[in-house]
Amino acid sequence: MSFLSVFTAPVSSSSAGANRLTMPTRWLWVVALASLAWRGWMAAVMPLTGDEALFYWWARFLDYGYYDHPPMVAWWIAAMRAVLGDAEWAIRMPAVLLPLGVGWALWWAWSPVSRERAAWAILLYWLAPINWLNALIATDTPLILWAAWSTAALVRAEQAADRGRSPWGLYALSGVFMGLAFLSKYFAVLLGMAFVVYFALFARARWRALVLIVLCALPSVAVNVLWNLQHCWTNIMFNLFNRNEGSEGSLANVAVYAVMMAYLISPVLLWLGWRHRSAWRAGLKGQALLACAALVPLTLFGLLAFKKEIGLHWVMGFYPFLFVMWAWVLPAPALRTAARGLGVFLVLHLLVAGGAALSDLSQWQDMKQHVRVVDKNYHRFVEAARAQDMVKQVQVPGVVLASNAYSAASIFGYAAGHHVPVLGLGGKHARQDDLIVDYAALEGQTIRVMATRKLSLDDYRGFFDSVRLLTFQQDGATFYALEGVNFSYTAYREQVMAEVNRRYYAFPSWLPVWGCSFCQRYCGADRCTP
Repeated sequence: MSFLSVFTAPVSSSSAGANRLTMPTRWLWVVALASLAWRGWMAAVMPLTGDEALFYWWARFLDYGYYDHPPMVAWWIAAMRAVLGDAEWAIRMPAVLLPLGVGWALWWAWSPVSRERAAWAILLYWLAPINWLNALIATDTPLILWAAWSTAALVRAEQAADRGRSPWGLYALSGVFMGLAFLSKYFAVLLGMAFVVYFALFARARWRALVLIVLCALPSVAVNVLWNLQHCWTNIMFNLFNRNEGSEGSLANVAVYAVMMAYLISPVLLWLGWRHRSAWRAGLKGQALLACAALVPLTLFGLLAFKKEIGLHWVMGFYPFLFVMWAWVLPAPALRTAARGLGVFLVLHLLVAGGAALSDLSQWQDMKQHVRVVDKNYHRFVEAARAQDMVKQVQVPGVVLASNAYSAASIFGYAAGHHVPVLGLGGKHARQDDLIVDYAALEGQTIRVMATRKLSLDDYRGFFDSVRLLTFQQDGATFYALEGVNFSYTAYREQVMAEVNRRYYAFPSWLPVWGCSFCQRYCGADRCTP
């Protein structure tokens, strides 16, 4: 039997329901409700992270694209704000509900093949610790949902085609969901590549279906292209060039990626998968699309690891399909063992996470005396947990509040209840302020630049009449505010905006430009010569 025949052979009823497999209905309800309650609690008690605060401000300045990423996460947060308000738990509600939406997609896709194995796949996925611990809203949140539904629609379309029913509406739906995934994060392209591999190797006779999927995804791609045309190509430039500067190949990155995937799959499933390795061939018969959706993106990430470090959140859009694979391969007794083992693995994580969530800053303050990593990052814990108190210490009437970094500015802005701009060069990530802040409006103002690390007065002297460094204390952490008097926009434009233009807005001359707010403010044109 060839490798390809493993995935193209039809699934027999005996393989789908071997060993008297039964649906874990009661445990599905228990795990669904318990995990929902846990994520809801985590969403309520955890302070916003820097990334979440950044996405919150995207939603406050609602657009159809942003400097770093496509707009879907901001649209979701804007919807939550409209219905539920500005509380942390409200902003995070899409992340709280996400595993339920993914589970629904998995059930819709694979229950027609085997209701029992589809239910086990959902249960294993819901027992994965990451689905309990991750209550944070991110660009990955909508990507995970739309990738699951795009794949599910394609699975259903292929089932309909195999049974002689018209699949074209489902193919079109898969393409629409693919487009929504693309408007969430560019990693959706990897799922598209998985579909291309599937049709090229296993369904060449249905190549028109792939064309329809692409056509139905194109409107979302057009939205992204249009935004880039009107916004200096910043989104494309950042993701293809700026964020990859300094990336170097490393075998260590590959090793870290392998360890990370082993952890995410869990030692339990890895052991059972190896123990029942002879069942993989029979278990994955007829599941070529599943194998492609799970393995093609993850393999591409493995190859990319030779070039740069792969983040844990990068793989989340394709992670659910691994559990479907295991559910289709393992015999019934092993599935029960897998659920019990994942349950134990989960409880260990919840004990640690619960202890951390219930701890007080004073305990972390004591710990930093003995634990280097806590000492190194303690200022960030205080920044997240006490941002409102920090802002109250610094903010005074008539003085503009700013920060030196985009993450900190987003957190302080959320705490203050108004947008806090970044003053200075900032970093290469999250430069949305370039597009929305008119620094000319700050002419003549006194500005306090908040920071958790000591700032250099020399970096700010050139565009103020005078500067001084103020020092504050919060829960055992020292933080600072550089106060500058009589801000000069002309000097800031020459010293800071000129360098920003040189670093981040030198897009190729052959690219057409229909608008660029940063360049318009800097040089009065849509394109400025560095």
